[in-house]
Amino acid sequence: MVKAKSSNKPKPYRIRESVRAKHVSIRVSHLGEVEVVIPRGFDKRKVPEILAKRQDWIAKTTQRIAAERQLITSGVAPPPTEPTLPEQIGLRSIPEDWLVNYHQNDGQHLVATTIGTYHLAVHAPLDQPQICYRILKHWLMRKAESHLVPWLQQISHEISLPCNKISVRGQKTIWASCSGKKNISLNYKLLFLPPYLVRYVFIHELCHTVHLNHSSDFWALVAEKEPDYKLYDSELNKAWRYIPEWVERSGE
Repeated sequence: MVKAKSSNKPKPYRIRESVRAKHVSIRVSHLGEVEVVIPRGFDKRKVPEILAKRQDWIAKTTQRIAAERQLITSGVAPPPTEPTLPEQIGLRSIPEDWLVNYHQNDGQHLVATTIGTYHLAVHAPLDQPQICYRILKHWLMRKAESHLVPWLQQISHEISLPCNKISVRGQKTIWASCSGKKNISLNYKLLFLPPYLVRYVFIHELCHTVHLNHSSDFWALVAEKEPDYKLYDSELNKAWRYIPEWVERSGE
């Protein structure tokens, strides 16, 4: 562990070099640990400055994760919210927090476009929120394909359990599935889960490439790859409350 150079009570952090990383990213684990992922060859001396600029985000994210973990483990349902179009989208698993602006568009070119760092613009008929929801769903599907798929491939390599085709869907009741041909289908809603739960889902499905059941042999393999699987599996049963209400309104 090293410490960030900041006067605002810097949190300890660790640096991980990744051959897959194309840019620097900051992640906060479910235990509040900060990890900085850097591309190979990146100058590590620049990390403290990057962390200093993101100090407010790190503090808010740490507080949010702690509150969400307490909420999930307590089993207390969150307070109801109005089903309005989201002005902010928090993708915990990556992690990214996006601001969303909406622009009236009655034409045929109805899209969500990136207009800046973590800033999304939705062009749609604003009097038809269902169309806006569908546009946001397509955007989430693309995010899942670009982030979750390579992440699963990385975990597959790490634990030496290969799979074949990987697809992204919007399942209603499951987080992922594995076929007899070792094809894995991921739910794009995994984007909203904490990284440690997403990693567990990946390990769970990759173990199904060996045992396409929930036999004792299957769970023994899961335990070998993830010793804390019982904790994660229990928490995963309550994880649907991480999904914002508007996401379910986007339809299949």
